[in-house]
Amino acid sequence: MIALRNLVFACIFYPVSLFFAASAPVAAFIGQSAMIDHATRWTRFHNWATRVLLGITIRVEGTRPAGPALYPAKHQAMFETLALQALLDGPAIVLKQELADLPIWGWAARRYGAIVVDRDASARALRGMMRDAAAAVAVGRAILIFPEGTRVAPGAQPPLKPGFAGLYRMLKLPVVPVATDSGVVWPRKGLKRPGVITLRFGEVIPPGLDRAEIEARVHAAINVLD
Repeated sequence: MIALRNLVFACIFYPVSLFFAASAPVAAFIGQSAMIDHATRWTRFHNWATRVLLGITIRVEGTRPAGPALYPAKHQAMFETLALQALLDGPAIVLKQELADLPIWGWAARRYGAIVVDRDASARALRGMMRDAAAAVAVGRAILIFPEGTRVAPGAQPPLKPGFAGLYRMLKLPVVPVATDSGVVWPRKGLKRPGVITLRFGEVIPPGLDRAEIEARVHAAINVLD
């Protein structure tokens, strides 16, 4: 039954996703608002397919503050990348340079308002990242970042990448850590299994803390479900 659910999900979700990907440049050409709406329709479809086809439901715990905030999230599966896009009302998402360099898709992602992180961390790249983040906040968007830098297996707790502390220091926004246990039912390899995925919004952390304290508090909060 689990294998059948995965097959049905693959036969429906990925072809529809190809349609969304192919039509994204049209939305991107119209403008950022159209691109955000287009992405949100896709992520809502993903949430529907996850619930109905795979039998995976989302349990949201905690509350979000009003207004823009910086959301550092645990990253165990593709699931939370899409689920949080819908839950956070189209946030600006911090992406790796490699993704932004993909032909057409990278251009559409930039039109969406993605914030691109250059792993070489040159001064020019850092200024560009900060400029894009400030522009997103200026129009009231949240900022979503996966501060560990990549997907990790349940129980893995790597240190945060330095880009998070730089954004925190520059934006002066409240921080809302997001913990998840998605990797338990949505493994990187193998079949996805029915179950409940928790997305937990942690206690709001104020701006203005030093790097050691903010990184320690965020690290602890995003790993609270492990």
